[in-house]
Amino acid sequence: MEFKDYYATMGVQRTASADEIKKAYRKLARKYHPDVSKEPNAEEKFKEVQEAYEVLKDPKKRASYDQLGSQWQAGQEFRPPPNWQSQYYEEGSPFEEGGFGGFSDFFENIFGGGRAGRHAGMHQRRQEFNQRGSDQHAKINVSLEEAYHGASKEIHLQVPEMDAQGRVHNKSRVLKINIPKGVVSGQQLRLAQQGLPGVGKGAPGDLYLEIDLLPHHLFTLQGRDVYVTLPVTPWEAALGAKVTVPTLGGPVDMKIAPNSQAGQKLRLKERGIPGRPHGDQYALLQIQTPPAHTDAQRALYEKMAQEMPFNPRERM
Repeated sequence: MEFKDYYATMGVQRTASADEIKKAYRKLARKYHPDVSKEPNAEEKFKEVQEAYEVLKDPKKRASYDQLGSQWQAGQEFRPPPNWQSQYYEEGSPFEEGGFGGFSDFFENIFGGGRAGRHAGMHQRRQEFNQRGSDQHAKINVSLEEAYHGASKEIHLQVPEMDAQGRVHNKSRVLKINIPKGVVSGQQLRLAQQGLPGVGKGAPGDLYLEIDLLPHHLFTLQGRDVYVTLPVTPWEAALGAKVTVPTLGGPVDMKIAPNSQAGQKLRLKERGIPGRPHGDQYALLQIQTPPAHTDAQRALYEKMAQEMPFNPRERM
């Protein structure tokens, strides 16, 4: 069984109003009515138009169909979701006239009650139709500081909604959410019943927010471990020193051992992203040489060259 695109059948956009849908139906009904039409397959076309109009003219049926339509395309193999309850034939619908009111298998699998409703009588009570709302997915940007400490944020969402005239438009929503400390990129936060509204007594769907950690001007991340490049002077690296190192939790003091080398990795335990296990922070030493602008500064470098002969390329 294939999914049917009722909007394409009617030749209207998904955002068409109820009046636009009615106008399109009247035009197509005149074109394909078997009593007057000379079009090939007029009776089949007429049935397709009637079926599409039966759904799109009814706000509840249309809302239910739209939820399915966001997941299927015309021609795709269709399997109706579970717990779709029946809706019976409504007196006064276009299926009542002319004997051309056959429902397709697609229609009956979604809404039910097509042929059964007609043969059982036009005044059967329509059963209530309930369907859980669809889940929504979105991304949320989080800084490394927010991932380390946790944070409260506001997000703005656009949610489709149908107005009294049957037009579908987007409604803006603002949600306040709590970002727990220790989140990482790709992790999803589930907000129960914050997705699309349900139909009838159906519960709303859920909202899933995917964490996207933003780049940082100082730190990089590998798993839960944080890395920072730490510039030091030649004498700090040679003689040893106590220096201040930035971390996501604030600055901390760290000892540099004598005779440290560029590229050496120093570990600050559990100063990375919280979790199980807790991440660490690593400081990568970068030795920076001060420039020699004056004669005295150049003389000092010349004296160092004489007093401390050293060839870093001797093993090359």
